[in-house]
Amino acid sequence: MALKFTTSYIEDALSVFRQYKLLGERAMLQVSDEQLFASLDEESNSIAIIVKHITGNMRSRWTDFLTTDGEKPTRNRDGEFVEPPATREALMREWEDGWACVFRAIEPLTDADLSRTVTIRGEAHSVMQAINRQLSHYPMHVGQIVLLAKHYAGERWQTLSVARNRSAEFNRKVAAGEASQR
Repeated sequence: MALKFTTSYIEDALSVFRQYKLLGERAMLQVSDEQLFASLDEESNSIAIIVKHITGNMRSRWTDFLTTDGEKPTRNRDGEFVEPPATREALMREWEDGWACVFRAIEPLTDADLSRTVTIRGEAHSVMQAINRQLSHYPMHVGQIVLLAKHYAGERWQTLSVARNRSAEFNRKVAAGEASQR
């Protein structure tokens, strides 16, 4: 995704969220259905469990974002770490639904809304703080998805950013306007 110059926090936050959504999708496309649901060991989460967790968080945080606590009483956080959706298709529907909550909540906002107060787990946050909280949470989990996908794909892995030992080539393409800097 090409970097678009902006001084709007909301516009930039939406761009970063979209970038990480796409990064997760591109990683998940590189693994088999079986690998989506595999765990490295008993204490590790599968890609599917990570998706279930972050989409549960997304629904809770972003539904009625400005008017209700971001930790909804209906959320079962512990349940997010067991029994993921049974198929890739069901998992990707969860993924899309979760991200739709994020975008529906943020897209109508303006930078003037950044100082408004919202609550998460009973604690007051400015809208900007609430967005930042999730801008640190979701990329961490997308990074886990990428790491697991890269592990499972092995030699079949296709890089999602600048390929190893290709920085100079990438920089030339950026300078020529042929590649994105993000």
